Amino acid sequence: MSRLYMMVSVTNRNMKQKFQGFFEKYDHSVVFSTLARGTANSAVLDYFGLEATEKIVSLSVMTEKKKKKVKRGLNQEMHIDVPGMGIAFTVPLSSIGGKKVLQFLIQEYEFEKEEETTLKATEYELLMIIANQGCIDTVMDAARSAGAGGGTVIHAKGTGLAGAQQFLGVSLAEEKEITLIVTKTEKKNGIMRAIMEKVGLNSPERAIVFSLPVTSVAGLRLVDETDEA
Repeated sequence: MSRLYMMVSVTNRNMKQKFQGFFEKYDHSVVFSTLARGTANSAVLDYFGLEATEKIVSLSVMTEKKKKKVKRGLNQEMHIDVPGMGIAFTVPLSSIGGKKVLQFLIQEYEFEKEEETTLKATEYELLMIIANQGCIDTVMDAARSAGAGGGTVIHAKGTGLAGAQQFLGVSLAEEKEITLIVTKTEKKNGIMRAIMEKVGLNSPERAIVFSLPVTSVAGLRLVDETDEA
């Protein structure tokens, strides 16, 4: 049995090529990266030996076997545990929108779905929709048609997308927009289904979607009260 994880790594922007080469070495080519900026105060930066520079955030999906292998490499080869190098962490996924998308994200690695876990019994879920650039409106229209509220969009650039032709039967543009939507778990399947049907792989948006369990949330009380009303 196995689980799927989202690995998130945050490093200084000048380390982008080095980390990209690291993931390629470990046969993990499907990575979505976006620029960010650290917000820690000077005291924290000094303590950890960090610089207040632009950051690069990389997102990738991997199996438990691959996660252990990559984590070991991050420590032993990239020395990510050394102050100033960055940080990496993993979050368990709860579902992925379609078998082809699953095969594309994990490439050649085998995956056998495990039994339901207590972690998946959460009240809210985070949906991540990765689509071609310029498709925000149609993606959100599809999500809202199934009861989604608002979303947050970040720009990203994908690597290893040449493999999409093998797994998905389509070519994907490198420039991407990642839409983040927090929704009640009971609405998740309907929203994911609407996205797959209306803006999925057979559409110009070429959207893929997966979800992560949310263990706590704040700020959605007004939305919940409106639904109940």
